[in-house]
Amino acid sequence: MECISVFDMLKIGVGPSSSHTLGPWRAAEKMLQLVQQKVALSEVQKVYVHLYGSLCLTGKGHATDLAVLLGLSGYDPVTIPVEEIPKVIDQIRSKKKLQLGGSVKIPFVIEDNIIFDRTFLPFHANGMAFEFYTKNEIFKETFYSIGGGFVVQENEPISDQAPKSFPYPINKADELLAYCKQENKKVSEIVYQNELSLRTSEQIKEDLLKIWNTMLECMYIGCHSEGTLPGGLNVRRRAFDMHQNLKGEVTYHTPWEWLESIRKTEVKFRAILKWVSCFALAVNEVNASLGRVVTAPTNGSAGVIPAVLMYYMVIENHQANEEHIQQFLLVAGEIGSIFKKGATISAAMGGCQAEIGVSSAMAAGALCELMGGTPEQVLMAAEIAMEHHLGLTCDPIGGLVQIPCIERNTMGAIKAINAAELALESDAKNAKVPLDKVVQTMWETAKDMNSKYKETSEGGLAIGVNLADC
Repeated sequence: MECISVFDMLKIGVGPSSSHTLGPWRAAEKMLQLVQQKVALSEVQKVYVHLYGSLCLTGKGHATDLAVLLGLSGYDPVTIPVEEIPKVIDQIRSKKKLQLGGSVKIPFVIEDNIIFDRTFLPFHANGMAFEFYTKNEIFKETFYSIGGGFVVQENEPISDQAPKSFPYPINKADELLAYCKQENKKVSEIVYQNELSLRTSEQIKEDLLKIWNTMLECMYIGCHSEGTLPGGLNVRRRAFDMHQNLKGEVTYHTPWEWLESIRKTEVKFRAILKWVSCFALAVNEVNASLGRVVTAPTNGSAGVIPAVLMYYMVIENHQANEEHIQQFLLVAGEIGSIFKKGATISAAMGGCQAEIGVSSAMAAGALCELMGGTPEQVLMAAEIAMEHHLGLTCDPIGGLVQIPCIERNTMGAIKAINAAELALESDAKNAKVPLDKVVQTMWETAKDMNSKYKETSEGGLAIGVNLADC
């Protein structure tokens, strides 16, 4: 039974895509480590990178090639100053040199050394291979980016270390619910006990608040940034204008002061819709411009969870505190892990139902618990949210995580709030569709879905709307 932590599902990284940017970045870092275990980097003379399948078809729009360059250069997505990214890439491009691991310069022509190959490898749509050449040897490894920043190595040796285990091992929603009944605990309390087997209570709190502060800062930056998104579609940022119209004449100097100022605004139904949409737009506009976001569970769906949590804090409960934040993120992370184990969170495998659908289910369940929902209602909320995303395709125009991806985050957030409210007003005993059934159905739908609707930009809006139309 796979033990997936909340911190596996909610990762800090750089946009625009968890599977096409963060995953390849991590794979490049891992390849560096593998090579360094065998030879000194100073012995490496040249490097080639092969990007297969979906990484080839939408890699340019998802900045896959740039992510690989940054990983090979020794930068980490959690700590790199995002404003430095263009400078690093420009240096490699102009000098035709790659500073491998941040220390050893080797010849590197991006157009020659990064090879885009439309071939789909058998294990996963997001395949990539690295070739490191020394004078006497070639080191070659294949990796797969399987969604949400998770990376697996082909034929990776089995570790001789004992696998980590949770006191409450969970593969399915029914198992989670059984533990809640058995222990008379909330979902968040069961998840917290599992996390304690990996971290101290102080570390859990610190790391969850770090995730939230990254989300909050991301919303703040997005709401205060004007201009056009990179990539060639000339998509104008909308969060800035929407935010200007909503906030009124208020002053603040920090993201937390900004949060407090929103609590003082007028609350009407249309205004709530606009605020939630604004928060989601803000995050995914930052994501689309290679900004720092929290993968939740992916970068393409990074706006849903922060938008719904922000809604709770500024609209529903003005006394919401750090404990509420932790509770929300614990529930959201666990629901996401159930989908990852039972289906997929990779759009290249399951379409956008695996991204926006899962994030909406995560947010719905988490909000439901904060609003007083029982464990049964929490799982019902998650099920409702996913049920109404089943079959959602991934067809980004130009291979960019912009159209329709950014708007879909607003819809996923609104659906999550609606699903939570429906669950709260329902007797969960009367639910006809359990969460495990909708997880299974999502996976079956994913397997039946035509590949052109799975993050390849070969169908749907991606070909129905020409770049010239934009």
